[in-house]
Amino acid sequence: MMFDTTTSSACLPRRAALAAALTAVLAGGVLPQAWAQGNAANSVANWPSKPITFVVPQAPGGANDVIARAIAQGLGQSLGQPVIVENRAGANGNVGTSQVARSAADGYTFLVTAQSAYTINPALYSTVPFDPIKDFTPVMQLAVAPYLLVVNPNFPAKNLDELVAYAKQHPGKVEYASAGNGTLNHLLGEMLKKQKGIDLLHVPYKGASAAATDVVAGQLPMAFGSFPGVMPFVTSGKLRVLGVASDKPTQLAPEIPPLGKGLAVTSWYGLFAPAGTPDTVVVRLHAAITKVLATPVMTERLKTLGAESVVSTPQSFKASLPAELAYWKQVVQDSGAHID
Repeated sequence: MMFDTTTSSACLPRRAALAAALTAVLAGGVLPQAWAQGNAANSVANWPSKPITFVVPQAPGGANDVIARAIAQGLGQSLGQPVIVENRAGANGNVGTSQVARSAADGYTFLVTAQSAYTINPALYSTVPFDPIKDFTPVMQLAVAPYLLVVNPNFPAKNLDELVAYAKQHPGKVEYASAGNGTLNHLLGEMLKKQKGIDLLHVPYKGASAAATDVVAGQLPMAFGSFPGVMPFVTSGKLRVLGVASDKPTQLAPEIPPLGKGLAVTSWYGLFAPAGTPDTVVVRLHAAITKVLATPVMTERLKTLGAESVVSTPQSFKASLPAELAYWKQVVQDSGAHID
C-alpha cells in the first residue's frame, strides 16, 4: 500500500498546532474553570442538597437558641433537608459569630444571633474577630422581643414619672440591676439616666436571671429585663412593671405603657450568611423562613417566648445596620462600659 506522504506532511504542522493549543488551554485552566463554574451553578440550582447548619453564638436554652430551633424545625420540613442548630457560645457571642464569618459561603452555614452580640459587641470590645458589615450578608430579622422596666412591689414608684421624681430626691441612692457590663439592660439604664437627668447606681450581675431574682427578693429596687425573662414575675405579682422600652405599646401586652422614643429599644434576633453567599440562596431561604414565621404554630411559639415575628427583607435589614452600629457605639461611649 502506498501513502501520500505529501498530504501527511502537510497535516503534521496543523495537528501539532492544534495539540499545542489544547495543551495551552488545559495548562491555563480554562476547561477546569468552566467545569467548576458549571458545577457551582448546578449546586445553587439544587440548593439545598444537604443539611443546613444554624450557628447560635449563645448557650442552649436562651431565647435566641429557642427561636433558632423552632424555625429550624419548620424550615427543615419546608426545604426537605435537616436544619441543624449548633451552639458556639463564648465571649458574649464573638466566638460563634467569627466562626460563621470564616465559613464557606456555599449556602449551608448561617448565623442566628441576638442583636446585642452583633451590634453592641463591636463597641464594647477594643477589637472583635469579625466585621459586622463586610463579613456577612444579612438575610432577615426573625423576631423582636421588648424590654420592660420593672421594680420590686415595695418600691414606692408606680410609674415612670414617680420613679424619676424619687430618683431626683435620692440622687445616687437608687440602684438598678443588669445582666452585666455592656448588656442591653445595662445600657437601657444608662439611657434612662441621660434622658431623665437622674443619678442611678448600676449593679452588674452575671446573667439576667440573677439580676431579676434579686429585684424580686428586694435586694435592689429596679431593673430592665427582657419580656420573657421578667413577665412571669409581673404576672405573679412579684414585680411591678412601669413601662415597655418602646415608643408604642407592644402587642404582647398592650396594657403596658411605652416609655417613649428616647427609650425605644427592641432586641431583635437575626439571620446572617457569610459574605459572598449566592443571592439565589439568600432569596430562597428568606422566602422559606417567611412562610414558616407566618404559620399559627410559629406565631404562638414566639408569643410564649415573649417575642413577635418580623417582616423584613435582606435589603432593609442590611440598610439598617450601619446606623444601628453607630447608635450603639455612641451609647456605649456615653455609658463608659467596656469589657476588655
